[in-house]
Amino acid sequence: MQERFWTLIKVLAIILLLMPVTAHAFERYNRVIKYDKYFSKYSKRYFGPGFDWHYFKAQSVAESRLQADARSRVGALGVMQIMPKTFAEITRKKPGIKGTREQPRWNIAAGIYYDRTIWNLWKVKRPHIDRINFMFGSYNAGKGNIIKAQKIAKNKGLNPNMWSSIQSTLPDVTGKSSKETIGYVNKIGEIKGVLR
Repeated sequence: MQERFWTLIKVLAIILLLMPVTAHAFERYNRVIKYDKYFSKYSKRYFGPGFDWHYFKAQSVAESRLQADARSRVGALGVMQIMPKTFAEITRKKPGIKGTREQPRWNIAAGIYYDRTIWNLWKVKRPHIDRINFMFGSYNAGKGNIIKAQKIAKNKGLNPNMWSSIQSTLPDVTGKSSKETIGYVNKIGEIKGVLR
């Protein structure tokens, strides 16, 4: 009897661990405000005053959980998980980004600037949220992979300018990695939905 009880507890624990996290789990990031001034400042600088800076905070929660010392196994670093080569390229193009990628302010500035360069690629008329999804999908999977997915979508008779089409064709380009990208974009949307 006692053995059955503990087996049931273990099964329930495994089920709970495997359940998708709800957006409410991200509400705690509303209390983490130490970088909000940078998200706001660089969002205004690179996207204009009308763009909601919470998108970039949500992106950084998805990237690093707002941890300045976060490091990926492939070498991405910081709050926005910037790769060394990408950071070097950004600082060449934008000398106003003066610090290092280890410094949260400059990591955030570089990440938002990089988002802007990607944003500029997706000017074709589409719903605003689709353009945001294209930007974040490109940040994660690389713009080349998103462009390849667009070509496949067009060949399949889908609208290549809608994110839903990319979701269905990205697996043809990046295989199992497409789940990461699609999950990343969805996660940013969920997080953004609870930030204020």
